[in-house]
Amino acid sequence: MREDLNELRRRIDDADRKILSDLEERIAISRKIGVLKREEGKEFYDPAREEQKYRELEELAGFESRPYVKELYETIFDISKKHQNKPAFGVLGRSLPHTYSPQIHSLMCDEYSYSVIEREPEELDQLFSSGVFGGFNVTIPYKREAFARCDVTDEAATVTGSVNTVVFDKDKTYGYNTDYYGFLFMMRRAGIDPSGKKALVLGTGGAASAVEYALKTSGAGKIWFCDLETEINYSNVYDECKDAEVIVNCTPVGMFPKIDKDLLDLDRFPDLEACLDVIYNPSKTLFLQKAKEKGLKTAGGLAMLVAQAYKAMRFFKGETHVSDVITDEDSAVINKVIKILESEMMNITLIGMPGCGKTILGQELARITGRKHIDLDDAYTEEIGCTPAETIETMGEDIFRANETKVSSKYLAMSGLVISCGGGIVTREENYFPLRCNSHVFYIERPLESLASAGRPLSASKGVEVLYAQRKDKYEMLCDHKLSYGEFEDKQEFLDKASKEVLKFIGTEE
Repeated sequence: MREDLNELRRRIDDADRKILSDLEERIAISRKIGVLKREEGKEFYDPAREEQKYRELEELAGFESRPYVKELYETIFDISKKHQNKPAFGVLGRSLPHTYSPQIHSLMCDEYSYSVIEREPEELDQLFSSGVFGGFNVTIPYKREAFARCDVTDEAATVTGSVNTVVFDKDKTYGYNTDYYGFLFMMRRAGIDPSGKKALVLGTGGAASAVEYALKTSGAGKIWFCDLETEINYSNVYDECKDAEVIVNCTPVGMFPKIDKDLLDLDRFPDLEACLDVIYNPSKTLFLQKAKEKGLKTAGGLAMLVAQAYKAMRFFKGETHVSDVITDEDSAVINKVIKILESEMMNITLIGMPGCGKTILGQELARITGRKHIDLDDAYTEEIGCTPAETIETMGEDIFRANETKVSSKYLAMSGLVISCGGGIVTREENYFPLRCNSHVFYIERPLESLASAGRPLSASKGVEVLYAQRKDKYEMLCDHKLSYGEFEDKQEFLDKASKEVLKFIGTEE
C-alpha cells in the first residue's frame, strides 16, 4: 500500500518534537554538569571522554543514521561545552518545584545559564562564598537572609530590608530589590495610578514591603496593612479601611492549588477603583475575577514576575545602575516574554456539545504542542471509579454534576494542559471560575445533526436540541473564541482547520 505524503509529514513532525524535547533535556543536564564541575574545580573539556562517546554512539546508531552520528554529535558537544562555559546564575530558594525563572531568563538573554538553586538555611554561607555563581535571584524564605549577607544594597533593598537579586563582583556582594521595579511595571501596564489614592495591602511579608515602597514612591496617599494578627485584620478591615481605593493582595491566598479562596468582600469598599494580585498562578485569581466583574481595573502577578526578572537580568549582564524609569524599549521586551509565558502557561480548554469533537481535537492539539491532554470524562472515570454515563444512570444527574465539579476543578487549576470538557460543564455556575482562571476557552460549535448521542444518556433522553437550547448562551458567555464549523469531508480536515485556528488565537501558530 502506497504511503500518504501528509501522514509521513505528520510523523516527521512528531519525530522532530521528540528530538527537541530530548535535546532540551540534554542541554539542561549539560548545564548542571557545568555547575558541578565549577564546584569541584574540574575542567569543562574532557577530550578522552568525548572520543569514547563518539565510538559508543556510532555503535548504538541504526543503519540509517550511523553515517551522520559523528557529524551530528560534534555539533551537540560544541553546544554543550558552550552552555557549560557560560557565566552561571540562578534562583535561590528552599523548594522551587514550579518556578518559571529559568524560562524567563532564557527568553530574555542567552549570555548566561540559569539554574534552580535549592538550599537549606545552613547551606547559605557556603553558597555565598563558593564562587560558583555570578549571582542569583532570591525568593522566599531567603530575601532577608540575602540582605544580611550583602556588602552593598540599593535604595529599594535598604528601605525594605529585602534583597531578591544578588550579584558577586570581585570582593563585594551587591544586593538589589527588583520586586519594587516589577510592581511599578505591573501598575503601569494595567493603567493603575496610585497617586493620591488610599491603598490597602494584604499581607506583611517581603512582597508587601516592596509594594509599599513602590506605592510610596508613586505618590500614594494613606497605606494600610492587613494581616491575620496585625492591628488591622480581617475582622475590622471594613471599618478601618472602608474608603480604600486600591487593594493589593500580597498573600498566597488564591494561589494554585487552592484557587477557590479569597480574603475580602469587595462590595464593602464603595470607593474601590483597582485590585492587584502578586500571584501569577492562576493567571486570574478569584480575587481578580470578582474585581473585574465589578468593573474595576485589575492586574495579575505575571507582569511583576517578568519585569523584576528583566531588571535582574541587566544586573547579571554587568550593569551597575538600572534606572527605575520604564522605557518603551523596556516594556517591549517585558511584554514579549509575558505573551510567550501566557500562551504556554494557560490551558487550552475545549467546551461544546457532546459529540462535537472536543476529545479528538484535544488529542490533536496535544500532539502538535507537546502538552498533556486531559479528557475530563476519562479523568472522572479514573477518580470516581465509574463513567459519567454509569453515574447518571444509577445515581442521577445531580450526583454526577457534583462529582464533575470536583474533578474538573482539579485539572482546570493546572497549567499548560489541553483539556476536553464534558458537554454539560457549563450548566453549573460553580464551574465558571475554574474554567476561566487559567485557560483560553474555545467553544466548538457544530451542526446538531452531526452530533452523536450513542453512549450519552442525557443526549439520548432529552434530545440534543433541548440540551443545545439550555447551553448555547453559556458556551458563548464563557468562551474566549468560538470555533464554528459545518460538515467536513473527513476527520482530518476538521482537525487541521480547528487546530490551526486555536494556535493562531494563542499566538503559537506553527
